[in-house]
Amino acid sequence: MVHGLPSPFPIPVVCNTSFYSDPVLLLHPLPLPSFCAMLRKRGSLILCGTFLFITWNAIVVLLLWGRPQPSQPGEPSREQRDGAERPTNDVVGDVLRMADTFEAELELQKNILLQIKNQQSLWEPSNRNGPKVVVPGQPVIPILVIACNRVTVRRCLDKLLEFRPSAELFPIVVSQDCGHAETAEVIRSYGNQVIHLTQPDLSDVAVRPEHKKFQGYYKISRHYRWALNQVFKTLSHSSAVIVEDDLEVAPDFFEYFQALQPLLKSDPSLWCVSAWNDNGRDGYVDPAKANLLYRTDFFPGLGWMLLREMWEELEPKWPPSFWDDWMRQPEQRRNRACIRPEISRTLTFGRKGVSLGQFYDKYLRYIKLNTEFVPFTKLDLSYLKEETYRGHFEKEVYSAPMVTYEDVKQGQLKGTGPFRLQYSRKDSFKVLAKNLGVMDDLKSGVPRTGYRGVVSFISRGRRIYLAPPPGWTQYDPTWS
Repeated sequence: MVHGLPSPFPIPVVCNTSFYSDPVLLLHPLPLPSFCAMLRKRGSLILCGTFLFITWNAIVVLLLWGRPQPSQPGEPSREQRDGAERPTNDVVGDVLRMADTFEAELELQKNILLQIKNQQSLWEPSNRNGPKVVVPGQPVIPILVIACNRVTVRRCLDKLLEFRPSAELFPIVVSQDCGHAETAEVIRSYGNQVIHLTQPDLSDVAVRPEHKKFQGYYKISRHYRWALNQVFKTLSHSSAVIVEDDLEVAPDFFEYFQALQPLLKSDPSLWCVSAWNDNGRDGYVDPAKANLLYRTDFFPGLGWMLLREMWEELEPKWPPSFWDDWMRQPEQRRNRACIRPEISRTLTFGRKGVSLGQFYDKYLRYIKLNTEFVPFTKLDLSYLKEETYRGHFEKEVYSAPMVTYEDVKQGQLKGTGPFRLQYSRKDSFKVLAKNLGVMDDLKSGVPRTGYRGVVSFISRGRRIYLAPPPGWTQYDPTWS
């Protein structure tokens, strides 16, 4: 209610949802404290000042309209009837009283503005494409797209924009290396839907003569370092999801990372969340378990989230090349795990690249992309915490009946599973993995998707755990 007027009373307000977008005129029905509370979440001090200016003018008009007519002779005045001070024919006195009213109102608005200023920590720093509006209780998670010279980045961006639930919570930052004009034009065509950054250093990297053929890997590593510094240091985000320009995302890609970000922040035994299952080919995953998630000791990449604190740890020693294999070394992993899904939330469509299609034709092109939306933010994911997950997982693996390769390959398993297939040496692991159709390479001794040496997959409709003997303690880095 505004000075005796019934509520709601429409007050014209110039409102703006960002620092740089065009203002919108609203007829706002909320009381002043509620409206300023809204501004505290979404507005700026300039806009609140505009609101106050209009409000003060409304008060002046209302006070002047509300001045009573003079009382008839012998009739008690309204001031005498209700005991309150009211405007009289004394214009000077009325003005002074109005000034007192304005002074009190100014003090009130000053206090409100101070409250707004004190809440500025809720606002992320703005950038040239507008601010990042923070919804209380929900983190802002930018999607960093690493691009170079693929005009097919359009496929990646189209899917991100199609499934993105909120531009404010999930700003898309495209960082482009290579200076490829056609790719830059594609990215610019999205206008303010994305933030387009360009890597300033396009020079060749000085490498040893025998590494000249790996120049592309050196440039990629340099670009990652620059782009991640832009996200975490320049734009001051607290987390980020990194995808490359040849990835297509699933419908629940954003839901997946939004749900797992709090777990990543709260569990120091985790250092990343990945959308990728290296053994996630159709027929090797359970299509009925789209909500199933794992811990893994293998860094999967291909759509992954890390926190600013982790980047502050990694950035000073970031490698000049082969950054993903570097991440898989014990010195970086430090016995920490990542979260990965049963069914991948990303799919790579880029056969051509610096890796010259390594693994693509045999494995990557057959990865199953999830199509079922799983409401991860509404699920209890506490089972993924280390103290809960490890004991349960090891109990399930080592209580499963042990079978032979012939039993698995010939489909002679009795029961619904799961079943355990044991390996004891590097050679036996590689033979079993290769013959069963799962990836057989190891990085610093860790098999792809492995957790405490165990690789989980589906074979002929049964869950198989390719596992080391009971009592496993650590990986052997020489198994590479």
